[in-house]
Amino acid sequence: MDRTTETPFTREVKAAIRRIPRGRVATYGQIAALAGRERAARGVAWILHSSSEAGGLPWHRVIGAAGRISLPRGRVRGTCTPGTCPRGGFEEQKARLVAEGVAVGPGGRIDLKRYRWEPSSGAAGRSRAARKFLTGLLKEKP
Repeated sequence: MDRTTETPFTREVKAAIRRIPRGRVATYGQIAALAGRERAARGVAWILHSSSEAGGLPWHRVIGAAGRISLPRGRVRGTCTPGTCPRGGFEEQKARLVAEGVAVGPGGRIDLKRYRWEPSSGAAGRSRAARKFLTGLLKEKP
């Protein structure tokens, strides 16, 4: 997607995803809240789906709210076509996360208490609802 045609939400989503450090994950809802629209998790998924690998986004660090890889097995991600990539979406995301030190359990399960990214000032400048959502995420720690 050309930056000149991106919406402010798209730019915020991409900026938030780029801030996720190696070895950490964030949920689609968490990224939506950081981008100022806490109820737009599906919008985050759409942005990731429509963005090319060339965009340099660490897309593999974004997972479902239940702490699982949400891509189906065998679906190909990125610029290659089905049959030309060594792995499908689920397998590729799992391999990338494991390479960064994230433990991925059966069914793509990831321990959010251990690997969830917690931005230090992610709620600053956000709507009241987004601040409440992000504060709730931080309170979920053991």
